[in-house]
Amino acid sequence: MSRTILLNKPFDVLSQFTDAKSPTKRRTLSDFVDVPHVYPAGRLDRDSEGLLILTDDGKLQAQISNPKHKLPKTYYVQVEGSPTDADLQALRDGVTLKDGLTRPAKVALIDPPALWDRVPPVRVRKTIPDTWIEISISEGRNRQVRRMTAHIGFPTLRLVRWRIGHWTLDGIAQGKWRDA
Repeated sequence: MSRTILLNKPFDVLSQFTDAKSPTKRRTLSDFVDVPHVYPAGRLDRDSEGLLILTDDGKLQAQISNPKHKLPKTYYVQVEGSPTDADLQALRDGVTLKDGLTRPAKVALIDPPALWDRVPPVRVRKTIPDTWIEISISEGRNRQVRRMTAHIGFPTLRLVRWRIGHWTLDGIAQGKWRDA
């Protein structure tokens, strides 16, 4: 019987269980999950938060992490500035990054979501507003969402992955996990 775990990965945590090569200790998944033989299905950058799926099922791991399966991933993104719906249209059409054209994304302006406080908090500038957007992509290039928002002139301040396919963070506190 296979096991699948949904983890709400905190900010500043590596998406791996060990960090032996670093001269300074960094937090890893082993600080939060003590379940043998499960591995991350895909990655979530150290400076990103939210849903990370861990499994011992290699086939499921490949389905989640391989872009050819086009499994949608949904993020709540706090950006610097105030993008308009017209600004976001470029993301819906697909933008050309250094590694090529992105697939069209689903994007909407949203009210600030009810999330946990981030430690450390996001820097706030009194003279520059920030805005929340929800973005769903079906590929997973390195730092893709951050590069997409920067490409249209609205750098990402905070990135929280909320959903992968039908799995969601609903009811999972930061740093906690549950079986799927």
